[in-house]
Amino acid sequence: MALAACALLAVVGGAIGVLSEPAQAAGRICDKYGTTTLAGGKYVVTNNNWGDDTTQCITTSDSGFAITTASHNKPTNGAPGSYPAIYAGCHYNNCSTGSGLPMAVSSPAFNSVATSVSMKYPSSGAYDAAYDIWFDPTARKDGQNTGAELMVWLNHAGSIQPAGSKVATVTLAGGTWDVWYSKSGWNIVSYVRTQGTQSIDFPVRTFFDDMVTRGYAQRSWYLTSVQAGFEPWTGGEGLSLDNFTYRADGASAPTSGSSSSPTSSSPTSGSSSPSSSTSESPSSTSATSASTGSSTTSTGGTGGGTGTCTATYATAESWNAGYIGRVTVTAKQALTGWKLTWPSASGQSIGNLWGGRLSGSGGSVTVTNESWNGSLPAGGSATVGFQSAGSPSTPTVTCTAN
Repeated sequence: MALAACALLAVVGGAIGVLSEPAQAAGRICDKYGTTTLAGGKYVVTNNNWGDDTTQCITTSDSGFAITTASHNKPTNGAPGSYPAIYAGCHYNNCSTGSGLPMAVSSPAFNSVATSVSMKYPSSGAYDAAYDIWFDPTARKDGQNTGAELMVWLNHAGSIQPAGSKVATVTLAGGTWDVWYSKSGWNIVSYVRTQGTQSIDFPVRTFFDDMVTRGYAQRSWYLTSVQAGFEPWTGGEGLSLDNFTYRADGASAPTSGSSSSPTSSSPTSGSSSPSSSTSESPSSTSATSASTGSSTTSTGGTGGGTGTCTATYATAESWNAGYIGRVTVTAKQALTGWKLTWPSASGQSIGNLWGGRLSGSGGSVTVTNESWNGSLPAGGSATVGFQSAGSPSTPTVTCTAN
């Protein structure tokens, strides 16, 4: 988990204050919290040696940076030494230009927010190579975000792990990822690629939609920054981020939750990370633990013979005596609202549902859209998540315009 980016924390009058350091010219940066800008201010690069007092230096290029001096030697069951990173958006009142951030997740522009990165790794050390993407309930430009921190671990080395506990395994953005969750004043959700990669290109919504389905994020929040970099525990020299892009121009269509294909896995319990906590339920229920169960998907037909939309039902993971499920709506033509119906098996009962409005009785479930996800363009999608008692099943879901 990356903390205190681009700022120097100090005690001022008994309270924590933020002392920003001036941006440095492109080239070599060794100041603990030194920053510079690239691409005419489009991106900010920060040394952000927040967790260690040893010297760390980074050297910038036209589109990235490399760690050229570092000798971190932090215990791998504690916090990392630093998070040198490049980002678009605002973090601790240090904003890049032209990003459109902070941006309301509910706005159409969020659907086209996408990013890519390519990296190189040394043959030694303990580190992760990860995105750190921040969300806040307000259009925050300064201070600590309090909504959610989305980390996307492309690769890691050594005996390290994310904050919290593993709660699931999913297939997203061309890879398989273990999902970890922790709560530390904000939700920390980490997607750890089971097979490391040096590059990735994805719409931010790909992972955010999965977070919403699990109850870890809300559509009413704002995206404040998209960061990519490294968290070294030991060593660090040789970590290189060669190219970073951020775009919100519609060049990359959102994949939403429809690309999620959760797989079966047994979660590990506990955490040696600095912000470990008992994994919490993605709702207000008293559930205290989760385990990944079998995964099945069935595609329902379109209601009324109109062919307006389709629905895909997937069982994500077991949860206490029940399970977590999700239904993805995909519009075949532009919609201003949608409705889902499916039969529930004996013993099944939905206790919590997000991404839609639940109604129905007896053996039938009916879900209609929320105000913020009813309007879908042709090919657009929305995801409903729910927690249910009983055993998982694979019903056919009917989707109609509402």
